[in-house]
Amino acid sequence: MEVTWWGHATCTIEDSGVRVLTDPLFVRRFAHLRRRSGAVPPASAALADVVLVSHLHSDHLHLPSLARVACGTRLIVPEGTVRAVPGLRVVRRMRELRITEVAPGDAVRIGGVTVRAVPAEHDGRRLPVGPQRVPALGYVVEGEARTYFAGDTGLFEEMAKEVGPVDVALLPVGGWGPHLGPGHLNAARAAEALARLAPRSAVPVHWGTFWPIGMDGVRPHEFHSPGSEFVRQAALLAPDVAVHLPAHGERVLPEVRR
Repeated sequence: MEVTWWGHATCTIEDSGVRVLTDPLFVRRFAHLRRRSGAVPPASAALADVVLVSHLHSDHLHLPSLARVACGTRLIVPEGTVRAVPGLRVVRRMRELRITEVAPGDAVRIGGVTVRAVPAEHDGRRLPVGPQRVPALGYVVEGEARTYFAGDTGLFEEMAKEVGPVDVALLPVGGWGPHLGPGHLNAARAAEALARLAPRSAVPVHWGTFWPIGMDGVRPHEFHSPGSEFVRQAALLAPDVAVHLPAHGERVLPEVRR
């Protein structure tokens, strides 16, 4: 079982011969953000058997990046996504994507793994305004290991119960701006989530990649430090968890229970 972090929330999980790609974002710049660290992922990063989209925000459901995946790829999205994002229909036709919409508790089998949708506490709207119709999700990929990809989420009371036992946790620990709003984990809250989930291994994601243009000098520690701060906080709150801190594009082999 291997995990490659490509930056932001984009990871490749390789388990039981299946490549799972999360929230693909394959650009140097979009909207008011630019990639300040790490190269744009190579073409090989877009190769996957299944792509998971956690919620509708454009840094997680990014249509130009989805247009880079191979024709016929399976795409798993929150229930209501196709209706809420008309542009996805164009990408689906162009790439012949096989889209499956899921709600918490739903499970989809792909080759040797099962992908199970779990709740997340996060604003799932496509735009900053409008009705909350498509809840954000996390996913548990179950094969030789059980890997939790949290997407974007805050702490919530039933997190450990909803997610269930996992071997590896991919947890967001930062953001793309100087302030984190509600429904997010910072390094300290992610370490608390780690203590609740008690996996064997963890990888911090969603940090140190994108930053608003022209704001390089504004609270720079919020860009540079979440990964190392998560390592420090995890050592205090969840000392039995092996925390990996990969560079962009680096592949790690997390410890799993046997």
